Amino acid sequence: MEMTQKALTIAGSDCSGGAGIQADLKTFSAHGVYGMSVITAIMAENTYRVSGIMDVNPDMIDKKIKDVFEDICPDAVKIGMLNTIETMISVAESLKIWQPQNVVIDPVMYAKNCSPLMALDAIETLIKVIVPLATLVTPNIPEAEEISGMTISNIGDMKVAAIKIHEMGCQSVLIKGGHARRDATDILYDGHKFYQFTTSRIQTKNTHGTGCTLSSAIASNLALGYAMADAVKLAKDYVTQAIVHALPFGQGNGPTHHFHNLVQKNRRQ
Repeated sequence: MEMTQKALTIAGSDCSGGAGIQADLKTFSAHGVYGMSVITAIMAENTYRVSGIMDVNPDMIDKKIKDVFEDICPDAVKIGMLNTIETMISVAESLKIWQPQNVVIDPVMYAKNCSPLMALDAIETLIKVIVPLATLVTPNIPEAEEISGMTISNIGDMKVAAIKIHEMGCQSVLIKGGHARRDATDILYDGHKFYQFTTSRIQTKNTHGTGCTLSSAIASNLALGYAMADAVKLAKDYVTQAIVHALPFGQGNGPTHHFHNLVQKNRRQ
């Protein structure tokens, strides 16, 4: 596969390899997209705990973004963990300078084990400074509740929350339904129309990094030239199969299989 499109991930580093920068780069590669990275925080974590977080200096974040854009301009940017107000401001200022065409923001607030990954006093900055820069924001239900300030109990609530978040300045909103009890239904709102994507719930605990993987898959598809609704549908299909073929590694929530499609193809051959 000839690799001509490029994507940049701005996110935290997961030393266990299932989420964050590592999941993003694997996802980019699985889609045939050249991946680049700017690490915002270094995580000491595994499949069942987060034992430490060290933030990268905002000045270094700014320099890394500048060096990427000056040399290999990405066709899409995925933004994940932004733990502090200072980090958010640094990333926002850089995005305003470089004006990337596609910006997918995964507002990471909690790890799979519910460990906080964003300072509580940074949520307001996320809403005012980061969300308006997004081509797409991809909160899960708890994150959408934090951002919209409302309780989400059903698909109707998801649609109302999507409207509220869209009014904060982003172009599109995808509220992920993985935390709901029944089928996994995601709601996409582009300011004019709702799109609904539903898959049967997969009974597995191995879902470490699914949010990172979905957002980076969407960014990959946007870089490849797909329209938003198509990019989301293809990404959801990809993540669903990554969960179906999830890897039973570790003592907690194992990682999804980012290269399931390649492995299955090789087996057929």
